[in-house]
Amino acid sequence: MNEASFIPKSVKSTVDSGSFTWESPSNIALVKYWGKKKDQIPENPSISFTLNQCKTSTKLSFSKKENSDDYSFDVFLDGQKKPDFKPKIETFFKRVEVYLPFLKDYHFKIETSNTFPHSSGIASSASGMSALALCFMSVEKLLNDGKISNQFFVKKASFLARLGSGSACRSIEGPLVVWGEHGSIEGSSDLFGVKYPYEAHQNFNDYQDTILLVDRGEKQVSSTVGHNLMYGHPFALERFKQAGQNLENLISILKNGDLDDFIKIVESEALTLHAMMMTSLPYFILMKPNTLSIINKIWEFRKETGSKVCFTLDAGANVHVLYPEIEKETVLKFINNELVAYCENGHYICDVIGLGANEI
Repeated sequence: MNEASFIPKSVKSTVDSGSFTWESPSNIALVKYWGKKKDQIPENPSISFTLNQCKTSTKLSFSKKENSDDYSFDVFLDGQKKPDFKPKIETFFKRVEVYLPFLKDYHFKIETSNTFPHSSGIASSASGMSALALCFMSVEKLLNDGKISNQFFVKKASFLARLGSGSACRSIEGPLVVWGEHGSIEGSSDLFGVKYPYEAHQNFNDYQDTILLVDRGEKQVSSTVGHNLMYGHPFALERFKQAGQNLENLISILKNGDLDDFIKIVESEALTLHAMMMTSLPYFILMKPNTLSIINKIWEFRKETGSKVCFTLDAGANVHVLYPEIEKETVLKFINNELVAYCENGHYICDVIGLGANEI
């Protein structure tokens, strides 16, 4: 499929008003995407675990307006109007208008809330933009008298979500989602995320993700700025090749359930992501001293006990502690005894991989 596949041939704005509500989760990349081309196209493929508990609920209400001159919308977070959210939403509207030609025909009320604290340091753009994209797809389906297949609905929702926030395209489905074209993964595309199409070993069933909140503050460098710094980065091309090879290697690891090899790739990817930040110009460091303390504690614990616990990082200081469900009791005890001291105010969130978004 190409971009033109998502442009409606005709959409009749014949419905006066209505509303839809979707909840969509965040996700955590195992092979990282860092660096993008024009129109939110990734420089390298990525694969992620879809989360279950960390999610955004969005209600989109719409009502027909008299003129179609411009966009009309209000945004609310937890019941409070958020005018500072509007520029990002308007940018999203401009990017997707050709694919959602009814946008200027309605006034939209966007009411959103997160199951995790807004200031927790967990990126809400993936869950938020995917939930909003799904709401708009529900409107499009309504305006087409329901004549949209579920397969197309999901693909276009992921396509639209990508135009709001790149990683949001990986939040529609689960438990494993690939984004970015890769020769060994059937159906993979730069335009949208696809559910991982191959067998995954039972070792990865109900995989746990405990998120240690090291720093709940706003990042000093936005992800958008960080992605753009990959242009002209001295190690960019090698990094893009490395990501593709790591994803290739993960295919057999996910099939055979080798957790030692899984750990090597996941932790290497996390550290490589931050190495790219530290070697860009301008350079920056998003890890904090407590991030490094947690990493070293995890390494010590794994060496001493033979545990299969590991870590990954997003573009920030917080640590995602990943481990198989069978080790849940042991690892949570380790977290409470050894790692919680490095969390801001002792805060952490327990999550598990999930199956994607749901309409409410």
